Amino acid sequence: MTAELAERLRIEIGPGEAVSGLLMRPPQPRAVYAFAHGAGAGMSHASMEGVAAGLAERGIASLRYQFPYMEKGSKRPDAPKVAHAAVRAAVAEAARRCPALALIAGGKSFGGRMTSQAQAAEALPGVRGLAFLGFPLHPAGKPASDRAGHLADVGLPMLFLQGTRDALAELSLLEPVVKGLGSRATLHLLEGADHSFHVLKSSGRNDREMLGEALDTFAAWVETTLGG
Repeated sequence: MTAELAERLRIEIGPGEAVSGLLMRPPQPRAVYAFAHGAGAGMSHASMEGVAAGLAERGIASLRYQFPYMEKGSKRPDAPKVAHAAVRAAVAEAARRCPALALIAGGKSFGGRMTSQAQAAEALPGVRGLAFLGFPLHPAGKPASDRAGHLADVGLPMLFLQGTRDALAELSLLEPVVKGLGSRATLHLLEGADHSFHVLKSSGRNDREMLGEALDTFAAWVETTLGG
């Protein structure tokens, strides 16, 4: 499926405030993924479109959406409270549009972290699992695991798709975090990929192959973990 086949939506967050969304639903989907963008690029970025199209090829619908700051053209990410409200509204919209499908939430980088924070604070209705497309464990050059503290309160199956060259998640810190979450968490390492799943030419692979591996893993996780 291509981006042109996505249905454009308006998602109401609160009185007088709404954000844009794009729903891509393949024939006979088995799950739907409500996913948010990273801090620097919105829902129409090529990487977001690639994820949505790739998931559709694997029988998974998706609803990608904007955070309010991106909708307004700002470069400064929303405060967590505002971002969490957008997550809840988008997840509710995905559930309303695809009521019979297994519901998964998450996103790229900042979007995934805001989703996990929202779930940890108060369970997202109907969501059966979270999937992170590069979890930002720490800022680049500032290794720490403080951002992972809330994950213990998520209470759902979690999939971490993570590049081994990710400057925002040193493996020596991320692997113990995931291990500490027990059987709820699955970590799949994308060898040679960075935070955007980009690989060097010297790796012998290309970005399309790396994204394919990530999405194959996602689809298999839906099948085995969520029964989608």
